Amino acid sequence: MQATPATPATPATPATPATPAAQATATPAPARPADVGTIDGLVAALYDVISGPAGQPRDWNRMRSLFAPEGRLMIVAPRPDGSYALRTMAVEDYIARNSKAFATTGFFEREAARTSEVFGQVAHVFSTYESRRANTDAKPFQRGINSIQLVNDGKRWWIVNLVWRAEDAGLPLPERYLPRN
Repeated sequence: MQATPATPATPATPATPATPAAQATATPAPARPADVGTIDGLVAALYDVISGPAGQPRDWNRMRSLFAPEGRLMIVAPRPDGSYALRTMAVEDYIARNSKAFATTGFFEREAARTSEVFGQVAHVFSTYESRRANTDAKPFQRGINSIQLVNDGKRWWIVNLVWRAEDAGLPLPERYLPRN
């Protein structure tokens, strides 16, 4: 879910969360049934909606439709002092933060590997991502893990939380989270 190469190095500070009243009254955008009918469809839609060439408008209503009204996106990022911070964003915060970057820079993120656990209506997906500036780039400029918590309300899957951490020199991706050839 990283949008710009500067994101992990930027000192992370918590965003102001939406009020509980605003969360409870928020109405998600209508979802495409193929996007939310299965976990596979939801994860694929998540990567698809944020990917595109520079200047290509993203379908933010589609993005909104993937998340529960109280859904959050969070990045674990290093601070200059060596500590780590958690930046928490509502979907609207993510959109506002990344729209300008997507207007000027290509960004393509894809899933390289996945481990999942499901218990009834609750699922956890550990999705290894690769980020590229162009869909044809041979090597990603960034890799990491998207930790995605989902819930099914009996009608569809929703993203409740998405936490990501980029790989860096001090924390390479473990073999178990890399593609199996």
